[in-house]
Amino acid sequence: MGRQVKYRNRIADDMLRLKLSAMGAVLVEGAKWCGKTTTCEQQARSIIYMADPAMRSEYQKLAEIDVNTLLAGKTPRLIDEWQDAPQLWDAIRFKIDHGGGDGQFILTGSAVPPNTDKIVHSGTGRFARIKMRPMSLWESGESSGTVSLSALFSENPFQPAEARPIPLEEMAFLICRGGWPQTIGRTGERALITAQEYVEGIIESDISRVDNVLRNPDRTRRILRSCARLQGTMANATAIHKDLESNEIQRYDDDTIQAYVNALKKIFVIEDLGAWCPSLRAKGAIRTTDTRFFVDPSIAAAAMGIGPGNLLNDLRSFGFFFEALAVRDLRVYMDALRGHVEKYHDKSGLECDAVLHLPNGKYALVEIKLGGETLVQTGMDALDKLDSLIGRKGIPKPSFRMVLTATGGFAYSQNGIIICPLSCLRS
Repeated sequence: MGRQVKYRNRIADDMLRLKLSAMGAVLVEGAKWCGKTTTCEQQARSIIYMADPAMRSEYQKLAEIDVNTLLAGKTPRLIDEWQDAPQLWDAIRFKIDHGGGDGQFILTGSAVPPNTDKIVHSGTGRFARIKMRPMSLWESGESSGTVSLSALFSENPFQPAEARPIPLEEMAFLICRGGWPQTIGRTGERALITAQEYVEGIIESDISRVDNVLRNPDRTRRILRSCARLQGTMANATAIHKDLESNEIQRYDDDTIQAYVNALKKIFVIEDLGAWCPSLRAKGAIRTTDTRFFVDPSIAAAAMGIGPGNLLNDLRSFGFFFEALAVRDLRVYMDALRGHVEKYHDKSGLECDAVLHLPNGKYALVEIKLGGETLVQTGMDALDKLDSLIGRKGIPKPSFRMVLTATGGFAYSQNGIIICPLSCLRS
């Protein structure tokens, strides 16, 4: 747990390089502190920091009076926290339309712009987008990367691979530490402070600054805590309402709860997992509600005020938190493949924790378990049931099926299902 890790290149580095070569501008969005600015600085040739306290007011005035002054500079020109002056969007779009070619601008944003009325054009055909998240275990050096999702989708014969064994104690630590770049390599309480302070920043200012609506810090804390308790479930406003009634003194209506959740989504704190809805069962049998997740499991841990020891003492909760960690990593890896992740859940109780999709139509089914023979077998049984249902409906078979685990020293195949520790996975 105290070892020094070696950074790997951010997956976002390659994504940014590719999209700059193909589009006039690239928008990189994501939670604060996930490394957007640092990543983009490495490929920019000129930079303007819109949130610079010494220049912010002047920059905003220039955006109103002579926006082209802000756009002048060597390209790619990085405009950091562009949402502070939303009129930049249309000005950049116009400039791209009138010459200069690809790779002219990089924009970063840690919040959805509050004044979208100042944006006329969608930017289609001019802007590419990258959703950046905290670092995956492969990027932070805690996964050996010996199993590649890209290779599995290529349908080459699977070969057993060695993982970097991670004891449960260390996995609990990695969940609570999170993938925040400044924490990688830190140990003990020093590594956990970042997530704790991140949550305090959300509560005290960020949730109100996103759209200039003053929100109550105590209410924000309670709703964050409720969302954390419901992590990995289909938690709509009604579910949060019921949880708050069971665990808190104060009462809130559904509209208030939803307004707070929407604000948390706008600052990229909450990132729910969409539902996979294939034509497997009768209409209405498949649950279409999104599954509640934070962009990083450390946010949920900090919101609940828990640490690694709490997870080790409650393996059921540990399982939900590990699922959140695995979903974070799968999202990062699938982004690199231009794919996405969803969840399947029907009213009979059959579910699949993660369905991985590629643009070419290929997909894979993944169950996420802490590990151990019993849990792994449970995951395999669920995959067999869903695979059987898929076969009866004539839907193309998945490229692969996998049980993704927290423990284990090797990835191997059993009865056509790959048993793979998260600590050996990469894109």
